[in-house]
Amino acid sequence: MNPSYILMLNVHGLIRSHDLELGRDADTGGQSLYVVELARALGRNPAVDRVDLLTRLVDDPQVSPDYARSLEPLDAANPNKARIVRLPFGPQRYLRKESLWNHLDQMVDRTVNYLRQQGRLPDVIHSHYADAGYVGTQLSQLLGIPLVHTGHSLGRCKRQRLLAHGRKAQALERQFNFNRRIAAEEEVLAHARLVITSTPQESTEQYGLYENHQPSRAVVIPPGTDTSRFAPPGKAPVAPRVTAMIDRFFEAPRKPLILAICRPEVRKNLRRLVTAFGESPRLRELANLAIVAGQREDIRSLDEDQAKVLTELLLEVDRHDLWGSVALPKQHLPEDIPQLYRLAAQRRGVFANPALTEPFGLTLIEAAASGLPIVATADGGPRDIVANCDNGLLVDPLDTAAIAGALEAVLSNPRDWARRARRGITGVARNYTWDAHVGKHLKAVARMLRRQRKQVRRDLVAILHPGPNPLPFVERMLISDIDNTLIGDKAGLAQLLENLRERGRELGFGIATGRTIESTLAILKQWRVPVPDVLITAVGSEIHYGRGLSRDAGWSNHIRHLWRRDAVARVLEEIPGLTLQPAMNQREFKLSYNVDPQAMPPLRSLHATLRGHGLHAKLIYSHEAYLDVLPVRASKGHAVRYLAYKWGLPLRAFLVAGDSGNDEEMLLGDTLGVVVANHSPELASLRGHEQIYFAQASHAAGILEGMAHYRFLAVPRARSEPVLLEQA
Repeated sequence: MNPSYILMLNVHGLIRSHDLELGRDADTGGQSLYVVELARALGRNPAVDRVDLLTRLVDDPQVSPDYARSLEPLDAANPNKARIVRLPFGPQRYLRKESLWNHLDQMVDRTVNYLRQQGRLPDVIHSHYADAGYVGTQLSQLLGIPLVHTGHSLGRCKRQRLLAHGRKAQALERQFNFNRRIAAEEEVLAHARLVITSTPQESTEQYGLYENHQPSRAVVIPPGTDTSRFAPPGKAPVAPRVTAMIDRFFEAPRKPLILAICRPEVRKNLRRLVTAFGESPRLRELANLAIVAGQREDIRSLDEDQAKVLTELLLEVDRHDLWGSVALPKQHLPEDIPQLYRLAAQRRGVFANPALTEPFGLTLIEAAASGLPIVATADGGPRDIVANCDNGLLVDPLDTAAIAGALEAVLSNPRDWARRARRGITGVARNYTWDAHVGKHLKAVARMLRRQRKQVRRDLVAILHPGPNPLPFVERMLISDIDNTLIGDKAGLAQLLENLRERGRELGFGIATGRTIESTLAILKQWRVPVPDVLITAVGSEIHYGRGLSRDAGWSNHIRHLWRRDAVARVLEEIPGLTLQPAMNQREFKLSYNVDPQAMPPLRSLHATLRGHGLHAKLIYSHEAYLDVLPVRASKGHAVRYLAYKWGLPLRAFLVAGDSGNDEEMLLGDTLGVVVANHSPELASLRGHEQIYFAQASHAAGILEGMAHYRFLAVPRARSEPVLLEQA
């Protein structure tokens, strides 16, 4: 079964349906083109009825206002089938991808709210690059929807390459956030049901560097290219403006043209290309060299890495005195790229890609479709492209003599040149069209979905959680403590669970407990309570959802603020009346103690002691016997409010039930509170609060009594007003 609704995620770069600004910066390159063309091609397929490409809304006078549109169709003839959806998160201004990591949890929340507005969940989430993979993993875990991932480039490979070139590890970490990126990639590989790669080398050698790589979940599907844009000379003209843009650099413009098109990055190895050209008298006699490396007004205004690459190119041109033989245009339009390929083919030239590493090499496909032979690195994707198209030569990118020799070989033999040009055109048509790519893509996803269904039938937790998580569509939520609230009365619990089953997906069910997730699942199983939609555990320091019951990473990142667990533990071990509970009760964001109430100092004294050491923590005292120590942002009450924000529900749509002091914050505020009759003395002070009902019945029967008091099952609760997206 093919997916009918596909949600694609591409967090960074400048994404729009037309005139992509490829090469504007390091974030707007081949990946941007790939995701737009893939979404458009999926939208053309009759098996797919909807594709949303989610990206970041950018409202910045430094970039086009196109990037501030909430909705943009990818096909004007069918605007609602495939479209770009832009969601605001983080600052309004444009940011490079390395600066987005602290804002990705907000994108998770905004995406959940967007899907809630649509009233429909996707069949598949497809993330692109590590940042979108982080977002996609959280969404997949929250919603119970399988994740497909395409990495495009990998952090471990890039870090290895830069270290090999003499860069310092600390400087690289500051610039690229490699530790965070690689951790996110490991998490994605552990969770994704399908990983799409461009080449076997990418799948085995590059992903093979990761501990969580699962070869059985990887599939090789070469990208497509739009053959309507890339065609050989004669089928479409070359504008005089494009010819002039290149020829103004040359003393003898009619020579064959060696063409390179890429972003000015170290890994593209452009300096060695210039060196190879400069060190070969034969090559200088045969041809001119044109390098189209992004856009610039002034090299000094570029980021440090790009400026360094371009400065090195100019110095290398000067060292070999190549003025009049090398073109380095500063600006070009998106529509110029196909014409540049045709111009080079018209002059019987060659396309050069000497990159140090190349996961795929989309420009090689574009050149081949234009009838332009290629010389490319022997690393990665070019090996498969040359094997499929037989249209060029592969070289060691570190060997300038080999690069020069391959370029000479292609340019020197007119008969071989013509043969390679023809085979490139037919090879692309046979292997690299978008329709062929989408056909393989949908077939792989359909196989993955069938495997997923088989696994669900074998998975006990999945049986308790059939299908996607219903949380995006609930109108109301019951959140209950477990011990002495939900459990303790079998008859009352049976009646409560029956009421929940009758309400269907409009009423969500969650628990909030001091127990760990492991202890929570054990006690629920003992009392035959199905796994709830959401589990707030460890006194609100963890939130879990879905079949895998994975932690909500956004919540963990939120409560990590000011938390120094080991330092807090060292201070509290000197306090009388506190005994650390067993290790099974301790968590990353929770320290739990047994209390001797006669010996323990007052809570205000404990707070003062921690503040005196520059430490911040929340102290929760319950049952006059236990003390839980949490980050200042963590609690059951804060967790409930976080859920209200994430799922777009007003707090009055939450009925919360509890019996002890660690439930107090959850009961206060705008939620509808229920205190069961068998409550602890510390809750007595809450009597008289308008929205806290003290039941006459105990345990689950008391919850039912509270639900009846608020008419919680009878009266629908309005959702919070959504932020409506503009119409396409």
